[in-house]
Amino acid sequence: MLDRSPGEPLSPARQFGEEVKAAREARGWSQEQLAAALHCGQPYVSKVERGEQLASAAFAAQCDRVFGTPGTYARMRRRAADAGYPMWFIPFVQLEREARAVCDYSRVFVLGILQTREYAEAIFRAAHPEETDAEIAARVEERLRRREVFDGPQPPSMWVILHESVLWSNVGGPDVMRAQLEYLLVAAESPHITLQIFPATGPTPARGSSFSLFIRQDKTDVLYEETYTQGQTNEVAQIVAEARSAFDRLRADALPLDDSLTLIRNVMEAYAHEHPLRLVARYMDEVQLLRGKQRPMRRIRPKPRTVLRHRPRPRQ
Repeated sequence: MLDRSPGEPLSPARQFGEEVKAAREARGWSQEQLAAALHCGQPYVSKVERGEQLASAAFAAQCDRVFGTPGTYARMRRRAADAGYPMWFIPFVQLEREARAVCDYSRVFVLGILQTREYAEAIFRAAHPEETDAEIAARVEERLRRREVFDGPQPPSMWVILHESVLWSNVGGPDVMRAQLEYLLVAAESPHITLQIFPATGPTPARGSSFSLFIRQDKTDVLYEETYTQGQTNEVAQIVAEARSAFDRLRADALPLDDSLTLIRNVMEAYAHEHPLRLVARYMDEVQLLRGKQRPMRRIRPKPRTVLRHRPRPRQ
């Protein structure tokens, strides 16, 4: 049995691990024998059984194959993964996991599934300053675990539009931002991910807040939006259609794909040299070159000092 105090609640990962251990011992297998059957290493089996690591989706699927269970371990593992999320966020995770396509517009932060560990940690520390390092680390792991959707046989296609202000937000400091932008460039190389930047000096965005559209396997759409306290899904046809139209206009007004990636590289270079707040003017000329083919731009530079002249009073 696992070492724990009487009455101590088990974490979802430990609950899953105890079930794996019970099934293994019922067959009289050692951890090495189970690892060989699951095509993984014995240390990994040990960590899973002790609840030190939540098993991967692939591990759970292999358990179902080896133990002859009809998706039992896969469902158990999915419940364990969802247990760390607030109840209102679980529908989002399920939609993200099952969608055939995702369209997302973000005005404040990079979409969670595309965040680096350090970027996510900075966000959680700012939002939950009273939590311990262990609690923050657990939140980060839950967020990074969402990347598993790309490991499946049919990963969703994602079209992500980031407002340019997201690039300059300086979350976690210049080093964290530089690494985050570099990760976005790597992610954009995937055939399943399309990334555009909505220019800060472009037209008024068709939508004033962040939102996500999920296209399910049956080709129906679901809108997801967050308020200050929680998120909500909406399947009302008219509301979803309005959101789809807004996303199409945002996509049309955003920078072209190649120019979007070039802008990310320029901002990443800015973070490598100085604090970004002092770099906007310096790099604006380069940024304007990217947009010059789309629309005329007003150059950002210090305003000339005006000379006040005496104006004659109008006749009384």
